[in-house]
Amino acid sequence: MRQIIQSFKTGETLLEEIPAPQVKKGSILIQTSRSLVSLGTEKMLVEFGKSNLISKARQQPDKVKQVLDKIKTEGLLPTLEAVFNKLEQPLPLGYCNVGKVIAVGEGVHGFSIGDRVASNGNHAEFVCIPQNLVCHIPDNVSDSEATFTVIGSIGLQGIRLLNPSLGETVVVVGMGLIGQLSAQLLIAAGCNVIGVDIDEGKLEIAKQWGIVPFNPANGDVVSFVESYTNTVGSDGVLITASSKSNEIISQAARMSRKKGRIVLIGVVGLNLSRAEFYEKELSFQVSCSYGPGRYDDVYEQRGIDYPLPFVRWTEKRNFEAFLQTISAGKISVKELITESYELHEFNSIYGNIGASKSIASILKYPETEEFSPSNSIVLNNLSFAGSKGVIGIIGAGNFTKMTMLPALSNSGAKFKYIASAGGLSGTTLAKKHGFSVSTTNYLEIIHDPEVDLVFITTRHDKHSALAAEVLIAGKHVFVEKPLALNREQLNEFLTASKDYKGTLTVGFNRRFSPHSIKVRSILGDEPMNIIATMNAGSIPSTVWIHDMSIGGGRIIGEACHFIDLISFFTGSRVKSVCMNALGRHPEENTDNASILLKYENGSTGVINYFSNGSKSYSKERIEIYSQERTAIIDNFRITEGYGFKGFSKLRTKLDKGHKNQFRELIHRVKTGGPPLIAFEDIVNTTKASFAAVESLKQGKWIEI
Repeated sequence: MRQIIQSFKTGETLLEEIPAPQVKKGSILIQTSRSLVSLGTEKMLVEFGKSNLISKARQQPDKVKQVLDKIKTEGLLPTLEAVFNKLEQPLPLGYCNVGKVIAVGEGVHGFSIGDRVASNGNHAEFVCIPQNLVCHIPDNVSDSEATFTVIGSIGLQGIRLLNPSLGETVVVVGMGLIGQLSAQLLIAAGCNVIGVDIDEGKLEIAKQWGIVPFNPANGDVVSFVESYTNTVGSDGVLITASSKSNEIISQAARMSRKKGRIVLIGVVGLNLSRAEFYEKELSFQVSCSYGPGRYDDVYEQRGIDYPLPFVRWTEKRNFEAFLQTISAGKISVKELITESYELHEFNSIYGNIGASKSIASILKYPETEEFSPSNSIVLNNLSFAGSKGVIGIIGAGNFTKMTMLPALSNSGAKFKYIASAGGLSGTTLAKKHGFSVSTTNYLEIIHDPEVDLVFITTRHDKHSALAAEVLIAGKHVFVEKPLALNREQLNEFLTASKDYKGTLTVGFNRRFSPHSIKVRSILGDEPMNIIATMNAGSIPSTVWIHDMSIGGGRIIGEACHFIDLISFFTGSRVKSVCMNALGRHPEENTDNASILLKYENGSTGVINYFSNGSKSYSKERIEIYSQERTAIIDNFRITEGYGFKGFSKLRTKLDKGHKNQFRELIHRVKTGGPPLIAFEDIVNTTKASFAAVESLKQGKWIEI
C-alpha cells in the first residue's frame, strides 16, 4: 500500500510503498476512500522537517538539554549516532481519515465489514485503528464531508471547555479550518460570533455563516469587540490561531468581560500578563485535542470506554456529535473544500504547503471493490538458499533501530525479514540496513525454512508467547529482555517449548561487555559482594513499561539486566530475594528500589535501581569486593581494579556488550554449540525478578 510520510532527515514529503497493516485485537482495518490534509498541523511538521539542524534545535530546547546530558554520560559519538538515528525515522502524516471497514479485530463490537467510518487514521490506503477512535458515518453525509470529523472535534472540544450559553458573544481568533468549523458550531449553539483573521479571503467565507468578520490590519480588535458588545466585552474567546506572538493572548484578555473565559486550541505565545487576568478574574484553559480519552492508552489502545454518566463527551462521542451536526444540516463543510487531488498527486498539496491559501484539501484514494492488501513487500531480491545465520526480526521500535541493528551490522548475520505492526518503521529500517523483505505478518518469518534465527523486540507482554512459537518451529530465538512478565507466562513458555530444538538467548548484553569479561577473568570463584547501581532516570508514569500487564514495570523489565550480570560475576544462581522501595508505592510497581540477592555459593548482591538521580551522573556503576580486592565498572566506559596483580584500568568507548553478544550469537547459530547463556540461568534470573516484586508485596525474603 501507499502512505504519505515526512522525512525529518531530508525534509522531503514522500508517497512511500509499505506493507499494509493487519487487523489487531480491539481494532478495525479500514480501506481509505478520502482523507483531509490538516494544513495547520501538517504545514508545521513539513516545515520542521525541511529546517536545518540548528533550526530544529532552536525549536526544541528541551531536547537539546537531553542531548547535552547524554553527551556527559555516554560520550559525543554515541550521542550523535542516536540523534541522527532518531531523525531518520519518518513521520506518517494525516489524522482525518474516511473509508470502509474490511476487517474487524477480536473484541470489537458494533462494526461490520462494509461499514463507512471516520477515524484519526493517517494518509494511507489502509489503516488499522483502535475502536474508540472510529465512528460510523450517517448515510446522508458524504465521504468528503466526513473527513472533517476529527478536526471538527478538536474545535468542538474547545467549545465544550468554553461552555458558551445562548446569546453570549464569543470571539474566534484565527479563521483557518478549525476556526471556521468552531465558529459554525458556536452559531448553531445560539452564540454571537466575531471571527478575527488577517486573511480577507477567510473572513469572506466566514461571513456566509453569519459570523461578524474583523481584520486586525484595519483597526484595533479590542476596541472593535468593546464597541460591538456595548463595552461589556466578549463572554468567551476561542483561540485557534498559530503564532509565536504573545500579543494574541494579551488581546484576548483585554477584549474579555469580567470573569470571561479564554480557551486555547491553537499555538500562541503564552507570556501572560498577571494584571490583565487578575483585574477581570479571567479563566484560561488549554484544550487537549479531540477530548477526554486522548493520549490515554487505556481508552485509546485497550478500548475501555469512560462511563457516559461521568464523562459525557469522550473523543469518540465528540466524533459522533460532530457528524450528527453535519447530518442535521446545522453546519456545512462543503464550502470549505478548496481543492481535491488523487493520492498520487499529493505533491500538488505538499509541494507548496508553506505558501498555500487553501482552507481544506482533500485526498482521494483508488476505488476498488475487490482488493486484498499485501502484508509484505520485497525490497531486495536476495538469495538465502543454503545459508546459515539468516535472521528475521519481529519488532521495529527504538531498541531495534537505535541499538540492535547497528550492533548487528558486522556480525555476519544475513538480513531477510523485519516485521512491524504498521509497516512504516519496519520498511524504513529494512531499506537502511539492506533487508530483503518488510512485512506486517510475523508468521511469514516463523514459517520460512530459510530463517534459522528470529529476534523478538516487541513490547514485553508478547515476548514469551512469540519465543515459544519460534522454538516450536525449530528455530533459534533471541528475546530482548524480559523473557516473561509473570510466573504464569513463564510456566506457559516452559510447557510449550519443553521439546524445542533451537537455542534461547535473552538480551542480557552486559555480561558480554569487555569490561564485564575482563573483571570476570580476574575475580576467581570465591564468594563476593557486589553492588550494582542503575541511575535509570525518571520516565512518565504513562509510558507503557510501567503498565504491569504490558511492560511488567521497570524492575522486571530493566533491573533483570543486573540480576543476570551479578549472576555472571559470581558464577552462581540466586536462591532468595528481598526488595525494599522508596516512599509510598503501589504494591508491585516501583522504579526506586534496592534489591538484595543471596546466591547459592554464598555471594551477595545489591541492586540499587533508582529513577530520582541526576541525568548528568553516570547511568550504571558496578562495585565488586572479593579477597581484599575491588573492581569498579563506571558506565561501561572505565573499569578500575584495586588490589589486582597486573590490572589497574580498562578504558573504552561506551560498550555495554551488544556487538559482542550478537557476534557470538551469530557464530553459534552458524557453527553450532551450546546457548550463550545456560537455559537454567535465564530461568533463574527471570524467577528472581518476579521474586523481587513479590517480596515488595509481602514484605519478606522470597525463596527462588
